[in-house]
Amino acid sequence: MRQVHRAGEKLFVDFSGTRPHLVDPKTGEAIAVELFVGVLGASGLIYAEATRSQDLPSWVGAHVRMLDYFQGSTAIWVPDNLKSGVTMASRYEPEINRTYAELARHYDAVVIPARVATPTDKPKAEVSVQIAQRWVLAALRHRTFFTLADLNAAIGERIDAINERPMQITGISRRALFEQIDRPALRPMPRTRYELAEWKPCRVNIDYHVDVDHNFYSVPYQLVHVRVEARFTASTVEVFVNGRRLASHTRLTGRGRFSTQLAHMPRAHRAHAEWTPSRLIAWAEQTGPATGRLVAGILEHRPHPEQGYRACLGLMRLGRVYGADRLEAACHRAERLRSYRFRTVEQILLNHQDRLPLDDAAPTRPPLTHENLRGAGYYADQEAYADAPHDREAPHPAPDGDGRGV
Repeated sequence: MRQVHRAGEKLFVDFSGTRPHLVDPKTGEAIAVELFVGVLGASGLIYAEATRSQDLPSWVGAHVRMLDYFQGSTAIWVPDNLKSGVTMASRYEPEINRTYAELARHYDAVVIPARVATPTDKPKAEVSVQIAQRWVLAALRHRTFFTLADLNAAIGERIDAINERPMQITGISRRALFEQIDRPALRPMPRTRYELAEWKPCRVNIDYHVDVDHNFYSVPYQLVHVRVEARFTASTVEVFVNGRRLASHTRLTGRGRFSTQLAHMPRAHRAHAEWTPSRLIAWAEQTGPATGRLVAGILEHRPHPEQGYRACLGLMRLGRVYGADRLEAACHRAERLRSYRFRTVEQILLNHQDRLPLDDAAPTRPPLTHENLRGAGYYADQEAYADAPHDREAPHPAPDGDGRGV
């Protein structure tokens, strides 16, 4: 059946079976790449470029650059049934890849893939692929390319020559035909360029985070163990449940990093996460200056400030039990004792020592007396004896009968 293509209606896209290749400059190894081809139904204007593979980023990126080349989009896109475009092929109700469908909506188009193993559904694409193979790949077969950019520059020159050359039947070039019938009918380009967004089904972990590309992003804790969908671009990560967005994060780089929002945490986790040394000291100073100094001392006397968090939280509990005035007095007494510990303050409050005068905080004990203690006088006498002059000519003791000294 001969197909009649209306202006601005259909855009056919496909990958070529014959592939170009690059050369590794270090090893000289030939690296095969893919040839993407797109053609407008009415005018037959062709676009082609080389991509690294047929994966989703390459597929979407080629579409974006193709539409920039056409400066508009048609109402219908007709691809083949490759996985990057069609998740589940079906003769009657094919399932379009979610990212690809989102791309089409961004350009105000719909995707209607060709039937499986039915190239006659996209004859324009088949013919354009043949043209690209004969007039682009064959013409460049003796040239060596080391980068994809150099290869695409050469492909672009060949495609421009094909589009400018008059066709045999009509006697008019594809470019002139495009300017006459397709360009006025194309849908205008959106204000913003499409940013590649991928979708991934996830299950919320017990720590209310989802794993996206080896990094972890929080969701409301009520969704633990719930299946959600993550939509991620180069800059953002969004989490959806039943089509409703519940979380949005800036995308992290690297691996094993966490992005956690306080609003997603349970109350207990949120309270713990909000504690910092400066906040604990600020809270303590609201009770009184002595309490502030004691909390600062608790944090300072630990190898790591977080080791003192529990002690500071314990002081908060004591303040609720005994009141701010008694806590301030107890902290003042503990500070005089140079004991920066929660247990010291607790014992002071339990024994009501905070009610005693501060002079009793460190009572002086009477000196101990014992017959075995020499006392300060003994050391004074020894020092006086050492300083007194002595006779250096004193006679030696007389020898006894055997000649030895007594």
